[in-house]
Amino acid sequence: MLSMIGLIGGLLLLIVLTMRGMNLFIAGPLSALVVALTSGMPLFPQLVKEGEANFVGNYMSGFTGFIASWYLMFLLGAVFGKVMEDSGAADSVSRWIVSKLGMKRAVLAIVLACAVLTYGGVSLFVVAFSVYPMALSLFKQADLPRRFIPAALAFGSVTFTMTSAGSPEIQNWIPIEYLKTSPYAGWEVSLVVAVVMAVFGYWWLKRLISKAVKNGERFISREKDPVVTENQSLPNPLLSLLPLVVVLIISFALHKPLQQSALIVALLSGIIVTYIVNRKHFKGFWNAASEGTLGALIAIGNTAAVVGFGGVAKAVPAFGVAVDAMTHIPGSPLIGGAIAVSVIAGMTGSASGGQAIALPILAPHYLDAGVNPEALHRVVAISSGVLDSLPHNGYVVTTINSICGETHKDAYGSVAAMTVIVPLVGLVLAIILFSFGLGI
Repeated sequence: MLSMIGLIGGLLLLIVLTMRGMNLFIAGPLSALVVALTSGMPLFPQLVKEGEANFVGNYMSGFTGFIASWYLMFLLGAVFGKVMEDSGAADSVSRWIVSKLGMKRAVLAIVLACAVLTYGGVSLFVVAFSVYPMALSLFKQADLPRRFIPAALAFGSVTFTMTSAGSPEIQNWIPIEYLKTSPYAGWEVSLVVAVVMAVFGYWWLKRLISKAVKNGERFISREKDPVVTENQSLPNPLLSLLPLVVVLIISFALHKPLQQSALIVALLSGIIVTYIVNRKHFKGFWNAASEGTLGALIAIGNTAAVVGFGGVAKAVPAFGVAVDAMTHIPGSPLIGGAIAVSVIAGMTGSASGGQAIALPILAPHYLDAGVNPEALHRVVAISSGVLDSLPHNGYVVTTINSICGETHKDAYGSVAAMTVIVPLVGLVLAIILFSFGLGI
């Protein structure tokens, strides 16, 4: 009982500290320490036999293990995004989409720009950095309250694209190792779910913004707002789309022989193609690569800091009890798997981190039970994007606080609507469709 109280208390502490603005590199281990102490876990490796659970060993194993597995993907994804940004390619794609849709559909333009870049393989964090200046300009021209910018960025990046079939984002690739599937697993259901999430989420976001405008909220400028230069020479938007297409094609072509490593080749190819087709427009290619590297370190560090918390959490008795209860929920095994992955992703504050912790435990259990691996892949991917974006999530913290300069109090409500409720609707729909045999 004390272990369960500590587990829940540690998670709540992590959320509260994050809401108060504490750095995840501090909040993560501090909250994990609460979990360890309430479960009687020894603090140091020297106090236990080799291989036994201890706070420092388990936290650092989770932290370093995640980095060891996914550093190159984060690195190349961030560098790819920065070179797309530095060459003006990302801006060119964004403006092209805006020009086709018009100012009246400013919010839709922002969402689509994020969706195109995300599905093209650009790192989620970099998409937010890249599209934010354009989003700010559009919100200013349309006189919309800026506290909804994080929700627009997040909705276009981490919902109907991040976990969809074919997406190069790692949340769609982690299950491949454990389920021996492909990134296109359950694509028929994924397509239906993505369309429903996109339509429902956009309708809801527009309604939230319209309600705020009716209540008198308007755009308020700030001194440090970035300036978008309208006369800046940008590359051709169709050529700018070429690197995104290359990433998708190569990841598809190589996913069978290389599995997750296909993403390394695809993203590296995207960087090379971006340089070739847009080399005249670069402000500084190597500076962009350096900035991308720093961005990757921050992104994977924030995620790993919370995965480290999960590494301690999964070693305490309460975690085993919780997982056992979730994996034996009566009814469809897909429901139990979805709940388990969602909860663990929520505990770790990371879709990718939650999958990395949950799948080694869950995959053998459900595959032995005869669950269709393609259905399980898609349900796991979608469910990992439901509770992962609680306030302590690294992407949420970075986007709301660091990129947009908003507070959780002002911005998180609409972000939660887009990144928790909308994916939850998609998850329920996916389970229903798979239960009727669609896509299996």
